[in-house]
Amino acid sequence: MASEGNEVPPVAAPETVEVPANAAPQGKMTIEEALEVVLKKALVNEGLVRGAKQSIKSLDRKDAELCVLCETTEEAGIVTLVEALCNEHKIRLIKVSDSKKLGEMAGLCKIDREGNPRKIVGASVVVVRKWGEESVARTTLLEHFGSQ
Repeated sequence: MASEGNEVPPVAAPETVEVPANAAPQGKMTIEEALEVVLKKALVNEGLVRGAKQSIKSLDRKDAELCVLCETTEEAGIVTLVEALCNEHKIRLIKVSDSKKLGEMAGLCKIDREGNPRKIVGASVVVVRKWGEESVARTTLLEHFGSQ
């Protein structure tokens, strides 16, 4: 309904630019960072076993992909038993120094409103039965074991 003299010029469509998902520069992931991501993914996919008794059962049944052991466990018998089971059944073993950090990575804590972990429970042994989805962290850990 505009008269010929009052035509509105067409508006140019905004220019769209697609950014690939991997466009951000990614540095090499450390083993600790990769371990944390793998444990979280396994926890979400119900493939994580926490605690000495359940972990040892899982290791004995050969139902494990990865075992994470705390070196500072109070009972030396647990450390030797887990190491022996991992060696016997050819299960990958990673040792960490802090049980509280392992408990936090395995989800044995409460998260407050700000996202900070509270009431962290220490873990002596954690076993990954199912990896969950494919990820860069999993690849990093497998490369670490392949290089040893």
